[in-house]
Amino acid sequence: MSAIERPTSLGFLIFPGFPMACLTSAIEPLRAANEISGQDAFTWTLISEHGTQVESSAQVGFNPELALGGVEALDYLFLLSSPLATFESPKSGNGQLRHMARHGTKMGGVSGGVFPLARAGLLGGYSCSVHWCYEASFANEFADHHTTADVITIDRDRYTASGAAAAFDLMLHLIEEKLGGTVTTEVACWFQHPLVRGQGVRQRIPTGAQNSTADMLPPAIQQAIVIFNEHIEDPVNILDVAQMVGLSSRQMERTFKAATGQSPSHYYRGLRMNAARQLVLYSKDTMTQIAQAVGYSTAAPLFHWYTRTFGISPHEDRKKINLFRVEKNITVPS
Repeated sequence: MSAIERPTSLGFLIFPGFPMACLTSAIEPLRAANEISGQDAFTWTLISEHGTQVESSAQVGFNPELALGGVEALDYLFLLSSPLATFESPKSGNGQLRHMARHGTKMGGVSGGVFPLARAGLLGGYSCSVHWCYEASFANEFADHHTTADVITIDRDRYTASGAAAAFDLMLHLIEEKLGGTVTTEVACWFQHPLVRGQGVRQRIPTGAQNSTADMLPPAIQQAIVIFNEHIEDPVNILDVAQMVGLSSRQMERTFKAATGQSPSHYYRGLRMNAARQLVLYSKDTMTQIAQAVGYSTAAPLFHWYTRTFGISPHEDRKKINLFRVEKNITVPS
């Protein structure tokens, strides 16, 4: 194989509480691509705001090679964080990110890393992938941003991945661009990665039934779930949804329960409660505002169903996560 003229350089900016799996899922395929091709096709650098040690959500410490202010030219910079991540010095940190973007660095975010990327003003006017468990909180904070439920999204010079496996897919995309399909396939096989997923592949979302995800359900039930997800703030009647998908009320009840293990009303309420929990944990909205965001006119029914669903009141849940913020890193999905 002919020599690569210049390695592609990547930086990974990690914030306290970042999901470790996202970092390893990004670096390992690059390392394998170098080994398989016999060339340093890719180089990577670990970065933190001040160049000091950062602890991941798994409480494993990482020692970056550079502070953000000391970074020179990079081809790509990917942010890895929890949804709550901010710079200790936002003006300086966000300014440095914008400076890099203006000077040609392609910017990206993995999992919760899309939040600080958006807070820096670097996702306005772009589409981005957001992990399904962060969808409500991201939409609440960045209402004017366009998000997708795709595994990865590449929009011009912005690269976003919804989680750890998606980060692997995104790196495979970079490897294919640089080294071609043969090396990319071999990298995927090294790690027993069963499917090289590109843009347009939707995230798989659990339904509540064992061994079931939303893309495995009967078409009418998939359609009903889409309608439920589109009507979190303005709830729809289950009977109306049944008519929309071409089922009688009895068919809807029977088919939905067989497919998901839950009644339509129970499933729908679960979607609303999950959206509420994102806002409880990852926003500063009042309980009344959260209740209205998930379709209740007052906070009372929110408190009732939230406590029944999660075994803890929304106030207690927020207090608990605030203790994590103060005393240790937040554990977030990768």
